Amino acid sequence: MKLTLTARARLTVLYTGLVLAAGLVLTGLTYLFMRHRLGQRLVRIDLRGPDGTVQTAPRPEDLLPDLDRLRGATLHELLIQALTALAVVTALAALLGWLVAGRVLRPIRAISATAQRLSAENLSERVPVNEPRDELAALAATVNGMLDRIQAGVASQKLFTANAAHELRTPLTTMRTAIDVTLDGEPSRDELITMAQDIRTAIGKSQRTLDGLLALAHSQAATGRRRLVDLSDLVRVPDQSNLRPAPVVGDPVLLEMMVANLVDNAWRHNDPDDEIKVETGVEGSKAFLRISNGGPVIAPGQAEHLLEPFVRAEGGRTGGQGVGLGLAIVHAIVLAHRGRIRLTPRDGSGLCVTLHFPLPDAGSTFLNR
Repeated sequence: MKLTLTARARLTVLYTGLVLAAGLVLTGLTYLFMRHRLGQRLVRIDLRGPDGTVQTAPRPEDLLPDLDRLRGATLHELLIQALTALAVVTALAALLGWLVAGRVLRPIRAISATAQRLSAENLSERVPVNEPRDELAALAATVNGMLDRIQAGVASQKLFTANAAHELRTPLTTMRTAIDVTLDGEPSRDELITMAQDIRTAIGKSQRTLDGLLALAHSQAATGRRRLVDLSDLVRVPDQSNLRPAPVVGDPVLLEMMVANLVDNAWRHNDPDDEIKVETGVEGSKAFLRISNGGPVIAPGQAEHLLEPFVRAEGGRTGGQGVGLGLAIVHAIVLAHRGRIRLTPRDGSGLCVTLHFPLPDAGSTFLNR
């Protein structure tokens, strides 16, 4: 059975191993140094006795065994004392390492505990960010930022689902009401024709909504082939005097859908006596597409909300001929191509939509063919 250590245990083993290794090296060096020094010590022999008379010196070979035994005993005692001290220091290092590792890993345990308490219904809890502002505090702040984005994404998806359900339920309610009213009694031929027309209109709206949802899902996936596309070639407007080359690497089908949605929205919401203006070209290191019209007055704080699904310029939810997915589809395609979109209300009335995309690398022609 494979033994799996926790991070705290691994850190403790690491700290203890480092202390033990350093202690062994120090003990070994001390032992070698003392062994060398003891082997070089001079032996002084006093040849005078207590009464001052000169005594006969013992022969050196008679002293060597005693000196070797003394040297060995000294080194042995030194080694025993050093290893005993090293064992005590190692035990203390293991204890301190365990305590320090627990304190160091405490923020990570807090992050783990917070993540375990989170669910789709509870995304409001955050990891506490304590002082000092070290790497673990930066990790906690990063996790909190990620949770903020997840919470915003889940809220957006819930709102999107509710709006989509409403948009799909409204035509069904219209059809059922038309059928109930017509069948209340004996309907005439004209009433049946009117009912059929109402049902056909409701079905058409449902179909447009479903088509828009499918297009939005496809644009968010962006799994098509990517190749070099000139945005100016995709624009279909009468006045093309402001169209300059704007090369972008991306999915030609999605980019054409993006331009078509922008032009369609601009014409649909444009004043009858006004014209739309489309520009393409290169600004700095970005290719751009800019389209403006003279539609309804839009408040500065309302412009960015037009990128949300089922939101119209009038401020309410969808109605009329559109389904409110045009700019949402455009936004998804722009993000899929690493671009940026900016909506700016025009002075007086109307809206200016500007798209920026990174320029392709030099020599790019076709990719993923």
